[in-house]
Amino acid sequence: MRMYLSSFRTGDHPEQLLALLRRGPASGVAVAVMANAVDALPAGERGAAVEREFGALSGLGLRPAELDLRAFFGRPAEQVAAALARYPLVWVRGGNVFVLRQAMARSGADRALVSLLRQDALVYGGYSAGACVLAPGLRGLEACDPPEAVATAYGDEARWDGLALLDHAVVPHIDSPGHPETEILGTVADRYRAEGVPHLTLRDGQALVVDGTATRVY
Repeated sequence: MRMYLSSFRTGDHPEQLLALLRRGPASGVAVAVMANAVDALPAGERGAAVEREFGALSGLGLRPAELDLRAFFGRPAEQVAAALARYPLVWVRGGNVFVLRQAMARSGADRALVSLLRQDALVYGGYSAGACVLAPGLRGLEACDPPEAVATAYGDEARWDGLALLDHAVVPHIDSPGHPETEILGTVADRYRAEGVPHLTLRDGQALVVDGTATRVY
């Protein structure tokens, strides 16, 4: 299993993301951009958010294309699995973790990603909500991300389970004065510590890199 989980955007060590591809120069490598964490935003804001990801990934020499999970709602799960399998890298944008989780569930991308990652068939990269969704559960993050955004985006109730690809929660934007969520996420980390919830905190610029059994924070 190979994952690059950043606190904010591509972080300070994108070379570690490229190294996980095992391809030498990464120029032209296709990457599926999953931006469903911002599905509750107005269309214009969502489009601008996707373009920012395209710009950052293109700057690394990658070839981004959006994989919008909404296109797979109500379709057989095999279809999203086949679409994901065409990419050596998926990049999961930050936003609202509950909206992202529901999009993964309704499309079948949750099960597909777990299977593909356990087969080591692709690299998972992402930041903020894209990292948080991999935890066993999402309780506590409602302090930062409103669960009711799921109803705004899809008319659904929020769900509280994560993908459980990590055995701990990830709390991004810690001690990051330039980020508007740093204070509230510091409170979330305090709650996790008080309740004994296993978790990892990341400052903006940092990333957790998982490469097989090896894990390291850069």
